Amino acid sequence: MKLKSLALAASASAVFFALPAQAQTEIIWWHSMGGQLGEWVNGLAKGFNDSQKDYKVTPVFKGSYPESFAAAIAAFRAGNAPHILQVFEVGTATMMASKGAIVPVNEVMKLGGVAFDPSVYIPAVAGYYTAPNGQMLSLPFNSSTTVLHYNKDAFKAAGLDPNKPPTTWPEVALVAAKLKISGHKCPFTTSWQSWTQLESFSAWHNTEFATKRNGFNGLDTRLNITTPLHVRHIENLANMAQQGLFVYKGRSGAADAVFQSGECAMYTGSSASYGGIKRNLKAEAGISTLPYYPDVPGTPQNTVIGGASLWAMSGKKPAEYKGVALFYKYLSDPEVQAKSHQQTGYLPITMKAFEITEKSGFYKQNPGTDVSVTQMIRKTTDKSRGIRLGNFVQIRTILDEEMEQIWSGKKSAQQALADAKKRGDAELEKFEKANKG
Repeated sequence: MKLKSLALAASASAVFFALPAQAQTEIIWWHSMGGQLGEWVNGLAKGFNDSQKDYKVTPVFKGSYPESFAAAIAAFRAGNAPHILQVFEVGTATMMASKGAIVPVNEVMKLGGVAFDPSVYIPAVAGYYTAPNGQMLSLPFNSSTTVLHYNKDAFKAAGLDPNKPPTTWPEVALVAAKLKISGHKCPFTTSWQSWTQLESFSAWHNTEFATKRNGFNGLDTRLNITTPLHVRHIENLANMAQQGLFVYKGRSGAADAVFQSGECAMYTGSSASYGGIKRNLKAEAGISTLPYYPDVPGTPQNTVIGGASLWAMSGKKPAEYKGVALFYKYLSDPEVQAKSHQQTGYLPITMKAFEITEKSGFYKQNPGTDVSVTQMIRKTTDKSRGIRLGNFVQIRTILDEEMEQIWSGKKSAQQALADAKKRGDAELEKFEKANKG
């Protein structure tokens, strides 16, 4: 009898262990984070996957922001879009106009049975991804803003105070001249030139980059980049380029690498370069605010958002949306957010994460890391809330092309900006016509 019971138990045990384990629901996440930031993204996915057993988030690197954006459009048309798509801020208006292609974040949370409170997110960040009716459409993820990074060792070598970075554009020119005299071949450069030198520049000076509240109030928006202030600033940079004080290093984030190698002493770029600079620059670095012109009334105001948000694509199963909702909840956890902010230099997307970081002493131990936050949590105005334009990717390419004509001396600032406005307005008109009604 005892042997028979043991045999039955063994048999039952064999059947039990032979049953297949419940399959995980896979969530595909397309992103554009390479290098150190790619490791961060993979770590977030692993953290979520390890926290539960029902869902598996698989991050897939799809190239640069424009490349992944184009790939997603093609995938959606083919019926095989990912569950989650990371889209940079210039693609926001296009995603908002893509009716039927996306599922708003609040609906995703509802489908997943997850409580959702938009008020916990930093207003300047959440507001950018919110429709006129108040509905938040995508989840803020890697939000950044423009700052000035500088090499403290280069400052010391030039006889400059490493703890007193330039805060105004006239000061940038003076510091660049001293750096050049000390032997620096690249005193100042910039990455993402449209974002730093026109878009954020405009908001920082409480000036429109485009009409209709920078596109927030209608598709019939047009560029407003030929004002005396815009022309003056770009002319000043052109003069600095002729004197070897400003050295153009290429489009998008090309300048990141030349600062991290020590080749350039100062550059305006993303706050999210912090992690890469900390890892790669063999010198001490500092972070300061985006420079401004002190004679412009009301400056500085606030800078605008950069980085990207996460969009849930349509056409997926309810169980899959539940996985997306749970992943969104995990990403929004204050502790996860605080760690991400401290690791990368991206903004904390919730006030709670900012408070956790502040209480931990991180900002005191790493001076300058709070610059991006303080720039973004100032009160915004109709001119500084952000920039939301259709065909923005194409417009940035146009601005790159025209500004390169300035740096090479082939066009004046006034002519190039006028040409950029004409070409950019044509793209806005095209988008308006395609999305009316």
